[in-house]
Amino acid sequence: MNTSADAPLGNIEILAPLCSVFRRFLKERNLRYTQERADVLDAVMATDGLFEAEGLLAEVRARSAHTVSKATVYRTLRLLQEAGIITPTLIDPKQTHYQLVYGRTPADTLVCMETGQHVALRSAEIEALRNKLAEEHGWTVTGHRFVIYGISPDASTNTRPDPSA
Repeated sequence: MNTSADAPLGNIEILAPLCSVFRRFLKERNLRYTQERADVLDAVMATDGLFEAEGLLAEVRARSAHTVSKATVYRTLRLLQEAGIITPTLIDPKQTHYQLVYGRTPADTLVCMETGQHVALRSAEIEALRNKLAEEHGWTVTGHRFVIYGISPDASTNTRPDPSA
């Protein structure tokens, strides 16, 4: 299986295992793998980086010949999260963002608290530190999320908080 984050998202090497993983997960819970759930999974795999539910809903509706409700998207996102395929990333207190994590190299993020801008990071040093810390505690690493909150250079300088306050 290809685990590169830079691999095409529609890559059949990722598609087949993700569908299988999700199908098994649903079967274990006596749930069906419906066309609507498949459409949501397909849209998730076609999304590069972070996404939010409303944007995903618009993408699913644009891509699919089937009618997919808002409730189906939200329920499927919850199921994908429980299956370990996506993970929520808290960037802004008003909106949950998600990212595809199954078969991917972890993507860390810089988040501007004023503009909402976010920048994906790749850092061998963060992964090395993660592995070292896990090993010291006897843990097996299955993934990680690292988010740095701050103020970007694009943010207005007159609205920056005073760090001495």
